[in-house]
Order: sequence, then C-alpha cells, then structure tokens
Amino acid sequence: MLIRQLRFASTSVSPEALATLREINPQLMLVFASVRHFEAAMFSAELRAGVPGAHWLGCSTAGEISITGISDNCAVFTAIHFEHPDIRVAVSALDGMDSSQTVGVQLGRALQAPDLNGVLVLGQGVNINGSALVAGLAAELGNGMMICGGLAGDANFNSSYVLSDDGSSEQAVVALGIYGPHLRLSHGCYGGWQAFGPLRRITRCAGNILYELDGRPALDLYRRYLGDHAKHLPSSGLLFPFSMMSANAEDVGIIRSILGIDDEAGSLILAGDLIDGGYLRLMHASSDRLVDGAETAAELCHQANAGYPGGLGLLISCVGRKLVMGGRTEEEIEAVGNVLGPDVVLAGFYSNGEIGPDPDSGRCQLHNQTMTVTWLSEG
Repeated sequence: MLIRQLRFASTSVSPEALATLREINPQLMLVFASVRHFEAAMFSAELRAGVPGAHWLGCSTAGEISITGISDNCAVFTAIHFEHPDIRVAVSALDGMDSSQTVGVQLGRALQAPDLNGVLVLGQGVNINGSALVAGLAAELGNGMMICGGLAGDANFNSSYVLSDDGSSEQAVVALGIYGPHLRLSHGCYGGWQAFGPLRRITRCAGNILYELDGRPALDLYRRYLGDHAKHLPSSGLLFPFSMMSANAEDVGIIRSILGIDDEAGSLILAGDLIDGGYLRLMHASSDRLVDGAETAAELCHQANAGYPGGLGLLISCVGRKLVMGGRTEEEIEAVGNVLGPDVVLAGFYSNGEIGPDPDSGRCQLHNQTMTVTWLSEG
C-alpha cells in the first residue's frame, strides 16, 4: 500500500498538487475538508478531474486530521494505492431523517458479497439518524460485519457535505466495501466522559427525538441544566452529552449528542436512537480523561491489527471533544500516533457522530463523543 497526503487552505485546487497525488496511481482518494471548501463551486469537480480513475470518499469536517496534526478550514487529501484494490463504492441519498435506515439497507445490498470483510461509511451530519443508518447496514450485512465511519462535521449545525464518485452532496451517504483476503479493517473506540447528576427517565421519545424526561419537556429541562450555556444551543450541547441507560438503569455504553433543538415541540434531536422507557444522565469530561480515552482507542485498534504493519489510521473524533480540549486537542492525536507508530499515516476529521463496533459486544453502532480509530491495512 502506498499513501500520499496533502493539506492546503485554498478552496481552489492546485493542478500541481493533484499531480503529485497522481504519481502513485491511487485507486482511492479520501477528502476531509471544511464546509467552505465544499461550498466552493468547482471544488469537487476539480478534484475528480485532477485524479481520474480513483474512487472518492470524503465529507465536511469540524476540523481536519492529518500527519501534520489538526487544522481548521483546510482540506486534506489522502491518496491510496493498493496492490490488491479489492474495493467498491456505493452511494445513496437521504430523503429526510426518516429514510436513514432505508439508505443503510440500500447500501448494504449494493456492497453485499461473500468476500466482503468490512465497510467504511460516511453520512451527512445534520439531518440524519445515525443509529438507524447503521441498523439498516447491519440488517443486510449481519451484526458481525465490521462497519466503521462517521457523520460529516459542521460545528455550526447548519449544513454538511459528503463526497463520492458522484460529486458532493448535502443528502448523500457513501460507503466503501473492503473485500478479499489482502485488505482488512481493525477498529477501536473509547470516550473518556464521566456521568454526573440524577438519572432522568425517558417518558416520551420517537427514534432519535427526545420529547420528555420525567414527564417534562426535554428541552426545558436541558436548558435549566445548561444555564448560561443554553443560549448557544445546539452547539453548546456538545459540551454536555447524555449517557444512555436501559429501562433497568444499566449503562449500555452509548453516549448521545445533540444535533438540534425544536423550540415549538420542546424537543431535542439526538444523533441516534433512544431507549424508550430508559434513562439518560448528563456527562462532562476533562482534557486528561479525553486524551486517555484516545490512547485506549488506539490500543484496542492496535491489538486487533496484529501482523499487518503500516497502512492508514483513520481517526474520527467528535467535535464535542475538540470543544472541551481547546488548545490541548492535538494531544489526543499525538496519543493515537504514538500507539500506532510512525509507519501508519494518520487522516481523519472531527465529526457529528462516530460509527464502529462496541468494545464490549463487538456490535457496530453509532457513538457520540468518542475517539474512533480505524486501521486500514494490506497484507
């Protein structure tokens, strides 16, 4: 596997820069860029014209991750050449949040094959139910299939974009199938957040829409908890996600972040499904705990990847972690890099949701507020 990476701030794609990527004859191009890049009229068209013949996979970000660290309002291009290019790309478009599971089913059907051993999926990050998307994929591919990826980032929660072979779109979900005996995905994820305050029972919800906690409007109760932070909703909700618990008040190991609010309905729109009749509890974190969590995610990924050196380390971390850590954000990237080693090229982005196997059950699901590490390697 050959990998070459470029990062630049301009929304006008340099032909000379793309020429250096073409030198390795890439079959796959990963692109993680700011919303302003995708809003530029010719951005995606110039990219695809500059590296013809490659598959394209990418999305907008709330911060870009590369071998040089973290950037904002930039574009990172990662070109990959495989000795055994056993990959396939599928694309489907969302028709509103309620179609999330249907889109997952469609992508799963398009990628299904006896030798499929993993899927990398990227979806738009604002008007989507990420857990329903994963459920649709798993319904077609089986709960044992490795499904990794994330939801496009936009710290302002206004718009997000996905890049595929068809170009850029605000509605698309794109999935990359990994096939055969030579390519493999390994994965690790971990949070580092800590629950606090009382348990609140979910007394009314519908999918990923939370209407009531303890019989009271969820938005009113959440605003009271946030105090002065409430005036910056929904973005300030990233600082105070929910820990989700079962109807027996047992921790299920899932964190849910807020994607939006509905003042008229008094509801919160979360990134994934809730447990009707279950419980929620607020969470917070320190920078030290988040760095430790990132290191743990990398160690889990490293343990699963024994025998496949080098390759690509895809890091997808929640934008909420970035907001909490501030000037220390680079530390979680450095922690991952130290575990994976210098031969692994790092790329990724800060997201509105992360997708991957649960460390305990192994079942793939939507995570929030985690660092997820996916190692793509060839042997």
